Amino acid sequence: MNEKTGNTIKLTIDGRSCEVERGTKLMQACESLGIELPTLCYLKGVAPDGSCRMCVVEVEGGRKGGLPTACTEECAEGMVVHTRSERVVEARRFVLDLLLSNHVQTCFSCARNGSCKLQDYCLEYGVEKSSYPVGKHPHLGLADDSNPFYEFNPEKCIMCRRCARTCAELQGREVLSISQRGAQTFVSPAYDLPRGEEASRCESCGNCVSNCPTGALSSKDQKKHYRAYEVSKTRTTCPHCAVGCQFDLLVKNGRVVGVDPADGPTNGGLLCVKGKFGSYKFIHASDRLKKPLIKREGKFEEASWDEALDLVAEKLSLIKKEHGADAIAGFSCSRSPNEDNYLFQKMMRAAVGTNNVDNCARV
Repeated sequence: MNEKTGNTIKLTIDGRSCEVERGTKLMQACESLGIELPTLCYLKGVAPDGSCRMCVVEVEGGRKGGLPTACTEECAEGMVVHTRSERVVEARRFVLDLLLSNHVQTCFSCARNGSCKLQDYCLEYGVEKSSYPVGKHPHLGLADDSNPFYEFNPEKCIMCRRCARTCAELQGREVLSISQRGAQTFVSPAYDLPRGEEASRCESCGNCVSNCPTGALSSKDQKKHYRAYEVSKTRTTCPHCAVGCQFDLLVKNGRVVGVDPADGPTNGGLLCVKGKFGSYKFIHASDRLKKPLIKREGKFEEASWDEALDLVAEKLSLIKKEHGADAIAGFSCSRSPNEDNYLFQKMMRAAVGTNNVDNCARV
């Protein structure tokens, strides 16, 4: 047996042959065939949790009653898998039925209306309402809006733990954890501290918000100004530092109203607080400077770029002549791309003649 054959296995998914490496999960095997499985808890780059049970598939002659979760089950030689059999569809409907029994259905007023995975799957599987008595949620109405950028509504939480796993495994902060047990279970910072308090250690990066599949976590800007079906997306690069994180600008009626992280090579679907919540509000700010200002007789007045640049060159030449080049220092903006920062430092060193160059992103 050659090395390649020993490291790969063959299985059949929905009647199609598939060859994968040993240790591959069924989820990834399905993805290799272009088969998309429903999931509420799965996160790329994070250890599978298997808590939502939506990605169950039927394995002929398999253990666990033949309905394992695809995100946690490893592929095996000769395995025969069905992803849309009658048993699978009914199992997924049952899961959605149970989730709705303990979920406040205020979809019209919810910020995530149109971008809620629970809503999408209920529509896909024909689950309009729960067949069970609505559960008594112990945290009904106890929304936490202490954070300046987002709010948490526990009555919409489905306990998928995506927020806690994002915070711990991707962001590395471990702010969130599961508190209490049984029907009393909820997601919370340590000691149930408000998320807006410094003691909670929350950095307001918003990655938990981006990865929440329901309206449990939502941006305050989204709640006030837009819904997912109202915006178009434009892929671009975050302007706040030189890391080059990729995100999608959300545009409604010609105005940028929000940001969604993109799976770029440098950020992998994550953003910091500046990228998520501070990278777009200045665009339409009423006090944003759009033209250079020159102080004349103690007051700033609008000027052309030629006037402003001529004045800067004149003042720099005068200072250099009277006090020497090292009396001048240059600070570049962290929002500038690497190419602009390179040109700036070259101008300071070659044209002005000083090495006094710095950038706020250095720290």
